[in-house]
Order: sequence, then structure tokens, then C-alpha cells
Amino acid sequence: MTLRAFGGAAVLILAAFAASAQQAADAVAPESAAPAAAFAGLTADGKAALAAKDSGKPVSAKSWMIAAANPLAVQAGAKMLESGGTAADAMIAAQAVLGLVEPQSSGLGGGAFLVWYDAATGTVTTLDGRETAPMEATPQLFQDEAGEPLKFYDAVVGGRSVGTPGTPALMKAAHARWGKKEWPGLFLEAINLADQGFSVSPRLAALVAEDAERLSRFPATAAYFLPGGKPLQAGGRLANPAYARTLRALAAGGPDAFYKGPVAQGIVDTVRGAEGNPGVLSLDDLAVYKVKERAAVCVPYRSAEVCGMGPPSSGALTVGQILGMLENFDLRAMGPGNPRAWRLIGDASRLAFADRGRYMADSDFVPMPTAGLTDPEYLRSRADLLAGTEAALPEVSPGRPVFDHAMLWGDDDSIELPSTSHISIVDQYGNALSMTTTIENGFGSRLMAPGGFLLNNELTDFSFRTHDDGLPIANRVEPGKRPRSSMAPTIVMKDGKPLYVTGSPGGSRIIGYVAQNVIDVIDWGMDPQQAAAAPHLVNRFGKYDIEAGTPAEQLAGPLGDLGFETGLAELNSGIHAIGITPDGLLGGADPRREGIAIGK
Repeated sequence: MTLRAFGGAAVLILAAFAASAQQAADAVAPESAAPAAAFAGLTADGKAALAAKDSGKPVSAKSWMIAAANPLAVQAGAKMLESGGTAADAMIAAQAVLGLVEPQSSGLGGGAFLVWYDAATGTVTTLDGRETAPMEATPQLFQDEAGEPLKFYDAVVGGRSVGTPGTPALMKAAHARWGKKEWPGLFLEAINLADQGFSVSPRLAALVAEDAERLSRFPATAAYFLPGGKPLQAGGRLANPAYARTLRALAAGGPDAFYKGPVAQGIVDTVRGAEGNPGVLSLDDLAVYKVKERAAVCVPYRSAEVCGMGPPSSGALTVGQILGMLENFDLRAMGPGNPRAWRLIGDASRLAFADRGRYMADSDFVPMPTAGLTDPEYLRSRADLLAGTEAALPEVSPGRPVFDHAMLWGDDDSIELPSTSHISIVDQYGNALSMTTTIENGFGSRLMAPGGFLLNNELTDFSFRTHDDGLPIANRVEPGKRPRSSMAPTIVMKDGKPLYVTGSPGGSRIIGYVAQNVIDVIDWGMDPQQAAAAPHLVNRFGKYDIEAGTPAEQLAGPLGDLGFETGLAELNSGIHAIGITPDGLLGGADPRREGIAIGK
């Protein structure tokens, strides 16, 4: 079957995947798309976008486009783009709404990484809005009195896991650099929805019900998500006047209204007063928080260049390593139904994750061999391990990249669970934005600040252990340090111009989702919607996770024959992507979630 070509090159897809894009809207995981009726206030453009996604077709546009995880947030961003705003303006409007209608995934109480292509200068840069560890935090933050690591949810739920939020500061930093619209007006849509209420989406209702026990632990959180002791119901009207007040303060006073004064005091009191598991976040931590502009990490792949966020994110480095190894093999000729292709992808991912576990952390605190990890010669040497066998590698270990510091590190085994959101935008001026935004685990720390937003549990992305066999772990907790992330907001460049804007939520599986998404487009000729819907296969640590209920299940046997342990899983990505072609823009939104793409 010939799939629609992205960038003009059609490709023959083997039978196992032939119907995958069309089936995905019906066959994937429990967070699947909701009908238009589930979103009160959906515009004609929004309804058309949902219909396009359900049909498996990309949304097309000539001038601008936004793709994100909730139709109401996408509409808020689209309104900014249509009225002459930039991608930065649209991101702020969309993020403000996401924090209301999708509070379990991102918001003012979390952090984000942003990748920006600037049309005026032709450059790619990044903004690091990652949360920081409080100054009172110690490397033993997540250990008990005997020095043993805490159980994951014992660490997550409460104040101990809360890092200094970065999202409000990042929103302002992006606006200062690239915004055109007046700052206060960017929050009007979110304020209106928070005041008047919005219709609870099926996904939010289902996740509240699933996490009801943890959400009931703290009174303010329970009162919002479990009114009268019962979980929010899909289709019910939910207002958040406290969030509206916070947004009004942020609109009027900028980030100082969040990082200082009553909002900041409310955050600190909530963290330090969390019964049973208080944290150490202080007013000083909030007052000194800074967004950092960093150089993008770019790795060549085929005739393109894949650019993303460097440390403290492991996203661009690990995605880049996977692709850099695969550069040495002809995946296009194999096709996406060929187990040989997935053998290479799976083992390349395992090798990259081995390097990630040993070397990757906040480079402001530990020396990082960033250049060495993406050096073509190093990646070719790692690819030689793949070429030396037709079967799964029996074991993998970290490599020895060129390192300009003599340091020995232990291996990290920190957990990073999926609950995040992704926004992709291209504006009429030619700028492109890719931003992944999070509060980490679903509903974060389960602490609701008085300002009407959830607080993150981002500090549990640090290693709970400080040492491994006597060697220090690079991603251990340290005061002021930013925890390692897998978020991989990505802009694929070709001939100095953006070709594809993408990213996904999904915890540490983000890396596999994004790497596959790039392969789907560049090697296998899929358009953005087909690529967003394509069945997932992800291998991080040896076991091959295969997406249940999709044609990918047909690869379980062949991959097992090649030596992999396999297992079926509900792989809930949330890819939102925009392709930039000579004929205009093509947008895709993951059928596993409620998002859409809107463009004009």
C-alpha cells in the first residue's frame, strides 16, 4: 500500500502496517480522542480539525498552524496567530488554557523546554524552563533514615518532590524575545474559561477516577477534583476562580506576580505544610529562579538535521544518538513492517539509553561529554555493534565517548513516568516553536496551590541513589540543580529551514516516540497525521514494548525470534507535529489523545 508522501517521496509499506494510520484512532489506548460534543465552545475550525484527525488525514494550511493536546487550548493559540501574533504569543495563550483544561499534564506549577527557529536570523535556540531543586535539598532527599531509596509514590505525593516551577518564567522569556502581542491579552481566553467554566473532557474525567485515592489525600486537591467525594464527570461544568485570579495577577504583573508575593507564599506554604511528606521549597528559591537560553543540540540524519533540547534534557542527545547510529542503515528499503528494521531501532535505542543512564544530567553541575556523545565517529563505532549481528544484542553497556573531563560516573536508574504535553506551532512569519511542558507524573505532587494550579513532582526525576558501586551518579539531587528529563521538543531542519516540528509526552518513552516519528516521516514517507497515528514499538532497557491493539502486535513473534523479550503495552504518546512543505503546512495530532491541529 502506498501511503501519502511527505516531502514528495512515496514509500511502499509492508502489509503488517498497511492499515495502521487509519486504525489508530479506534484501536489505541484508553485516552483516545473524544467527540466534538465533548468540548463546549468548539469552533467550526476545531470541529473540522477533529473530523480530519478521526479520518486519518492531516490538516493543511498556507500561513500558520498550531497543534496541541486539547481543542480549547489550540483554539486559544489559533486566535493569537490569526490576529497577527507570533508562535511565542500563541504558545502562551495555549499553555494558559492547557493548565486549566489538562491540569494533570502541565501548568504554571511545572516546567518546560522550548525549541525555537527564528526566521529573521535563520537560527535555532532553546529555552530551559526546567524546575530546580530547592537550596535546602540534599542528595539524600529521597532516601529513608537507613539510606535506602524511598518507594516511588512515597516520594512523589506531597511536598518533598516539588521543584521550583519554571513555566511562568519561560512564558515571559519567550514573549520578551519573540512576542508581538501585548502580554496581558494573551491570558484572556484562559481567564474567561476559568471564570465561566469549561466542559470536563473524557480524558480528564477518566484520569481523575483512576487516581482518586491519591487525589483525595490533600483537602484542596480533593475539593477540586473530587467534589462531594466523587470524581469529576465527563461533560460536567468546571470553573476555577482561583486560577483566574492567578492569571489576572500574572497578566498584570508579569512573572513577579507568581514568583513573589501572595502566589509565591501560597506555593511555599502548600509545599512545606504538606501533611506526612512536607518539602523544602522556599520563597528564596522562587525569587531567584531563572530561565536559561541554551544552544540547541543538532544531529545530522539523512539529508536533514534534527535539533532539540540539550542538558538537562536527555531528549535531543538520546534521540540524536539513536538516529546517528541508524544513519548507517537503509531503513527506507526495509520499511516499517520489517522486523529487521525494528531490531536495529530497538538495539540503537538500548545503546543510547545506556549512555543516557551514565552520562546525562544537568551540565551546569556535572561535566557532560555532549560533543562526544553525538560525534559521528563515536556513533559509527556504536553502529558497528548493530552491524555485527542479525539478532538482538545479548547485552548493552555505556560507550566511551570523547570526554574533555576525566570523570567516572555510576549508572542511574531513576524513574520518569508519563504525563506531559506537547505544543508545535508555525507562524505566518516563518518562525517555528516546539515545546514540551510538564508537571511530571499525572497530577504532579497532587498538591493544589491556593492559586488554582497543581504543583509538580519533578524532583523525582533525579536519582534516588547518590552512588552506584562507589561511583557518584551524575543525576543525583543537588541544591539548585535541574533534574534530567527525557522531553524531546524537536525541529528538523533542512537546508537551513525548518522541515518538521514535533514532540510528545510519555516519560522516558518520549525518546522512542520522537525518534520513531522522525523515522516515520524521513525514511518511511508518512505525512504528519499518519506518523502521529503509527503503531509504537519502544525499547529502552531490553524489553520491547509493543503497542497493544495495533498491527504492531504482528511483530511480537518475529522480534522474539530475534532474541528480544517482548510485551504488549498501552503506549499513550501525544505527538503533535507540523510538516513544512513547498505547498504549505501539514498538521497531525495523536489519535491517542484529545488534541487537534488548526491552521489557515
